[in-house]
Amino acid sequence: MKNNLYPLMLLLTCVLFVACKKDKIEHKGDFQRSYNAWLDFKNATGNTYRYKTTTGSWTGYGDEMTVTVKDGKIVHRSYVAKHYDRNNPPQIVIDATWEEDETTLNTHTDMPGSMTLDEIYEKARYEWLIKRDDASVYFEANNNGMISNCGYVPKGCMDDCFTGISISFIERL
Repeated sequence: MKNNLYPLMLLLTCVLFVACKKDKIEHKGDFQRSYNAWLDFKNATGNTYRYKTTTGSWTGYGDEMTVTVKDGKIVHRSYVAKHYDRNNPPQIVIDATWEEDETTLNTHTDMPGSMTLDEIYEKARYEWLIKRDDASVYFEANNNGMISNCGYVPKGCMDDCFTGISISFIERL
């Protein structure tokens, strides 16, 4: 009987550790469905597509970056910075605009380099969606099931604290 007790205790201990293990990623099911939608889209388009990221501030400033990917490689990006002018009449004012092609890619060094959707999904999985006690984590997939909003906001932060990405559209070329 004593010999049978040790394997049983070992088995119960292993089951307990596995059952108590917490997922390290928030929104895991939604992320996985979105990642699968991305893989389907990637295969259907030959990994050739365009997407647009947007940022915005409570102050009225924002920007847009459109990234074009061909065969899994970034070949073009365009940028627009703008702000909302509350004068009479209120209007959107363009502060900066530029474009880069394959020969000038990432020459605007004041802007971070762009990512492919493969890279965005990896960053989402390993950085933006990690469970945090001190932050709220967000994930949305409103681009035909693909990622549209992913990131986190530290708890207690009042403005412009989002770390992540917002994608307004993803389209095939």
